Formats: sequence, structure tokens, C-alpha cells
Amino acid sequence: MMTLDNIFKYFEEISKIPRGSGNEKAISDYLVSFAKKHNLEVIQDEVYNIIIKKPATPGYENGPTVILQGHMDMVCEKNKDKVHDFTKDPITLRYIDDMIYADNTTLGADNGIAVAMAMAILASDDVKHPPLEVVLTVDEESGMTGAHALNPEHLKGRILINMDTEEEGKLLVSCAGGLRTTITLEADWKKPEEGYEAYRIEIKGLKGGHSGADIDKERGNSNKLLGRVLNAVYKEMPFQLSHLSGGSKSNAIPREAEAVVFIPSDKSQVLIKTINEWDNILKNEYKISDPEVTVNVHKADNSFENVLSWEKTEKAIALLMTIPNGIQTMSKSIDGLVESSNNLGVVSTNEEGITFDSAVRSSLDSLKEYIKEQIYTVAKLVGANFNAFGDYPGWEYNPNSRIREVFQRVYREKYGKEAEIIAVHAGVECGLFGEKIEGLDMISFGPDMYDVHTPNEHVSISSTKRTYEYLLAVLETLDS
Repeated sequence: MMTLDNIFKYFEEISKIPRGSGNEKAISDYLVSFAKKHNLEVIQDEVYNIIIKKPATPGYENGPTVILQGHMDMVCEKNKDKVHDFTKDPITLRYIDDMIYADNTTLGADNGIAVAMAMAILASDDVKHPPLEVVLTVDEESGMTGAHALNPEHLKGRILINMDTEEEGKLLVSCAGGLRTTITLEADWKKPEEGYEAYRIEIKGLKGGHSGADIDKERGNSNKLLGRVLNAVYKEMPFQLSHLSGGSKSNAIPREAEAVVFIPSDKSQVLIKTINEWDNILKNEYKISDPEVTVNVHKADNSFENVLSWEKTEKAIALLMTIPNGIQTMSKSIDGLVESSNNLGVVSTNEEGITFDSAVRSSLDSLKEYIKEQIYTVAKLVGANFNAFGDYPGWEYNPNSRIREVFQRVYREKYGKEAEIIAVHAGVECGLFGEKIEGLDMISFGPDMYDVHTPNEHVSISSTKRTYEYLLAVLETLDS
């Protein structure tokens, strides 16, 4: 008998394996070994998606085949002063009361808890269930390329239970679609003018968060705030830009950003005064959502030797100022639901130039296209290169869902109250599965998780146990 504690045993095991988006071969191979150890049929495709099949337990052979689905990759975010290499270092787990945290990095409970729950079911000898197909995809967090590449011919199931939701007692039945965009402003590097010195301007202390689930919290975006600060400084004293960076994932609201600027040597006090003013401005504006925000400036080291031309500097600031960000529209049919948004998640600098990466989300394809065209137009106006990719569909509400009715009934019987039916602005892979498999009946659920996509990510132990028991009760119900 596999106890509830085995969920956390498996979660600890997979936390030892680096599994950032695009780096899933090791975790995929581990899951292949796990399946073979338990004499289960396993398919590993060319992108390292995993499908593990388990026959029905006695008495459930005539039940409908059920797809249990999650993703094995995780968002890799850490605090700036944390030394951690996500390509080789394990995630350190910290158990504090009812919560599991990492150590100044993302935890990976999104979506490692789903992987661990699926493993516990697959390894169990006496959990009652119909035929199961466990599908664990790669690269969900940075483009859903695993779900895009999945061959539906490997699957017989027409019921899908996605385990990538972060609030216990809420049943997800619809989500937004999305895409990614990239603007690249080509560099024209040159030596700074005589008598100019390098200063580093930094924005820190923002909470960040998930660019879908947390976009309605109106938290500060460090890249956009840096644009406002640089625009204000430039009006006081034109400078030459040497470096811009902020954020690390387009689907995470960026918490930190910095710029290195070259200013006239005699203007340092003006710069410091302007930065101090903006520190106060942002502390006032974000005193509720981001009370620890800070803006500071100090002399940069001598590693910065080149700058952009005046023209390219102005264009870089213009992009930070004008790329749309945050909520764009609210749903007219579902109260409180964000309908469309954009997140300027990553700004980076290299020899070729400065790149601005965004994650667009929308419940309506037409609005997703509109935001994409806005970003394209901004790029066109400053003569920058534009690219859009990773387009994935939304998931429309199914008014005749059998699996939703089962989940509602079981929840009512177990807990004596109604489960909440929700739609979210975040994206899950259900839209792509529904596009690939005609007539697929889907639902998404999960335990309480907090601050996902940030180094403060944590998950409730008791909620995970209840969620697992709830899933088992649902599976036991599906006997015919």
C-alpha cells in the first residue's frame, strides 16, 4: 500500500534532478526507469514527453480510460544573491509547519506535485482505478512545446484530468491561450564620449509572480519601472546606454532590473538626486502591492567599455516605455476574470543588441492577435526586429462535461460543500490536448500553492494530501 507520504518521497526524488524548461532529459529518463521498475508500459517521445500506461484494477476493466496529465519542467527563478545552478544543482527543500519551501529558489511544486501524485498512483498496488494513461510533458513553462509535439495516437483516453491548478477546492474548466513575442534592437556599439562615467541603476524588492495567475494583483514589473526611471533620468541629462537586463522568464513578472549608463562626470549628483526621487515615487505607488521596492544607483565597475549611440539609447528607452504590459482587457462575461494581458518578462543585452521578451495571454484569439500587432507596431516604429512564436489555444468551457459533474459530486460527498468552478487567465495544456483529441472531456485541479514562479514558492502539505485523496475518490467512482 502506497501511503500519502510517498507523494512527498517522490517529490523529494524529482527535486534532486535539474528540470528547468528545455533541460528535461534527466527527469524524463528517470521516469522511464521508474515505469520499467514497476513493469508498466512507457513511451518516451523525441522531445522527452513521457506516457506511462497502467491497466485497470480488478473490477474496473470496463471503466473509461483516464488521462492523468501534468508537466515535468519547472520555472527557474532565484534571488540575486543566491548561488544556485539550475542546470546541475538539486532543489533544497525546507519543511516549515504545513508548507514546503525551497532555499531562495523556485520550488518546482508547479508542477512537480502532479508528477509525484501520478507516481504514487502508478506505484500503488491497491488504488482502485480504471485504465490510466499518465502523460507528463516537457517545456510547459516556456512555450508548451511538449504538448505541441505530443502524438495523440499514443492515447486512447477521452477523459483528461490535468493536475496543474494551484487552489484546493477550485475546479478549473477554462483558460486563456497565449503566445510569446521577441523584439531585438540591434546594437551599434561604440566607445563612450570623453569625460563620461558608468553608473549602475537597479530596481529590486518587487514580489513578481506568475504572469497569468498574478497579473490581476497589479504588482510592479521591474522592466517597465526601469523604463520610467531611465526616461526621467534622460530628460534631466542625456546618457548613453551600455547595458539593460531584467527578469529571467517571460511568463514570470520580473522582480529585478538594472541598467548601466554613461553620464558626464559632473552630473553624478543630479543622477543620485533623480534616483532618490524615483525611489520615493515607486515606494508610494507600490506601497500596497510591493512595499519593499527600491531604486538605487552606484558607480559601475570598469567591465563596461561600450555604449549605444544616442539614437539607439533613445529607442531602447522608448521600447521599455511603450511595449504594452499588464492587464489589457477584463472579461465582460465572467466577473473579475482578466481577459487579455501582456507581460514584458525579460530584457537582456548581448553583442548583437537588446532583446525584449513578452508573454501575451488572452481568452479571445482576436485580442491575442491585437496585442501581438501592438508589439509588432512598436518594434516597427523604432526599426527593431520582431518575432512571435509558441502560440497555443485557449480552453473553452464545456457545458456538458461528465468529468466535471463527477468531480463536483465527489467533492460534495467528501466535504459537504460545493467545489468552486473557475476559469483563469493562466494557461494550462488542456487547450492543446483538446485541439489534438476530438471530444476530450477535461478538468484541472490541484492543491494550494503560493507565490509560484518566485523564490518564495511554497505548497501546503495537508492540502496536497487532501487533493490526492480527492483524486483517488474520483478514480474509484469511474468504474463504468
